[in-house]
Amino acid sequence: MPTYDYQCDACDHEFELFQQISESVKRKCPECGKLKLRRLFGTGAAVVFKGSGFYETDYRSDSYKKAAEKDKKSQSGEGKKEKKSESKSSESSSTKAKTTSNKKD
Repeated sequence: MPTYDYQCDACDHEFELFQQISESVKRKCPECGKLKLRRLFGTGAAVVFKGSGFYETDYRSDSYKKAAEKDKKSQSGEGKKEKKSESKSSESSSTKAKTTSNKKD
């Protein structure tokens, strides 16, 4: 709900009022009681969003979050397997090079 600024033309009383958008404009001043109240235009008539954020991902279902987590784990697992196979292949190629050099001597 937005906050609106009001000012009384009779007594110059200014205040903010937190009310619904569909609610009617107030006319009676709470200070002097006269019907000279008017709503002001300005930044006070705005909706303020508070919280950590309003993103599409904030409202994902639990099943979606679990599937995304599973995908992350499987991707990180593939990267580890590739590193292990690379190190094994480099070890075996260096071992082959040593054995062939020993045979020539």
